[in-house]
Amino acid sequence: MKNFVKELEWRGMIQDIMPGTEEKLMEGPQAAYVGIDPTADSLHIGHLVSVMILKHFQQCGHKPFALVGGATGMIGDPSMKSAERNLLDEATLNHNVACIKAQLGRFLDFDSDAPNKAELVNNYDWMKDYTFINFIRDIGKHITVNYMMAKDSVKKRLSRDSSEGMSFTEFSYQLMQGYDFYWLWKNRGCVLQLGGSDQWGNITTGSELIRRMDGGEAFALTCPLIRKADGTKFGKTEKGNVWLDAERTSPYEFYQFWLNVSDEDAERYIKIFTMLDRETIEAAVAAHREAPERRELQKILAREVTVMVHGEAAYENAVAASQMLFGKGTVDALKALDERTFLSVFANVPQYALPKEALPCDILEMLAVRTDIFPSKGECRKTIQGNGLSVNKEKVADPAMQLGTEQLLNGKYILVQKGKKNYYILSF
Repeated sequence: MKNFVKELEWRGMIQDIMPGTEEKLMEGPQAAYVGIDPTADSLHIGHLVSVMILKHFQQCGHKPFALVGGATGMIGDPSMKSAERNLLDEATLNHNVACIKAQLGRFLDFDSDAPNKAELVNNYDWMKDYTFINFIRDIGKHITVNYMMAKDSVKKRLSRDSSEGMSFTEFSYQLMQGYDFYWLWKNRGCVLQLGGSDQWGNITTGSELIRRMDGGEAFALTCPLIRKADGTKFGKTEKGNVWLDAERTSPYEFYQFWLNVSDEDAERYIKIFTMLDRETIEAAVAAHREAPERRELQKILAREVTVMVHGEAAYENAVAASQMLFGKGTVDALKALDERTFLSVFANVPQYALPKEALPCDILEMLAVRTDIFPSKGECRKTIQGNGLSVNKEKVADPAMQLGTEQLLNGKYILVQKGKKNYYILSF
């Protein structure tokens, strides 16, 4: 069997690991799980680290379980949070769970006949009929308040100056997550829980519960919380989270996020967020250090992650869209852009809002009178004669050209390019 722990070690994906974990996994195929709270109807790239760990786990011959917290999601994990989460209703949670299931299928094999095919479980299934009295009698008696208070996730929350404090609802989260581990250990043979380093306290509560209730042995492994080289939070942009859902973050925006990471971050991220082997990655890093200005490492990273999340076609469209600003885009590629991607590509160029009744219109009139793209009709005519003006990526040869509705992109835009780098959007 492939050594799962060694694979994660060279990739820089281990923060904490319980003694004996590596030895246990080398005994033969084992089962492990990662828990995900369905607080939104999409995963974002902050979730990707633990999902990639689960993917490696399966590729090393082990059986992965993805636990979607339909029950714990109703409470909200206090770990590293400064305020209590809003509680979600059951209908919203069910919708979120269904969406997350579909996204996980891009990373894990749920459908084959392999003995280590992935399984998705929902803790709501074993918590929904558990009464409060039975839970505190059967489970609560095994873990002391002193033990729970000693966890960093609780201490940090209580040490903050806050009149709100920490509700009993949140405090109970640790015990519920611990019971998830116990249930999966007892009923599905899960000997290991995986997660982010902020989950170490909750995970070890589960392994302790297994020991105290049944004298069993279970293990824990966490990955580091990813930060950018400058210390800022990973996975955030000016628009917020970078989501896996194409409706929330377009494939173009997703591709651009990875393409624009720093050299230092690219060297770390390519190990964490791709399945490329060590030899390939080390060769790519070495080549990048020879010519960092070419940003080849970022291109490889962006390709691998975008294809994995959105597919080959979406990746190729994102590359084509990226070339638009640098004069390499074609007319067909421009017309193929959906409105969101079009606006993302040309987000920082000047826009002119005009009534649709303004069309058809003489190009000199439109660009020099109705807008101020050119200071005069004479200047516009001179640029056209010098082969320096394009409309929708097509060179304008005739100063008497008419702009009409048939040229509208997505039914409302015309793209004007003056020279090599100056773009303008006419919006109707």
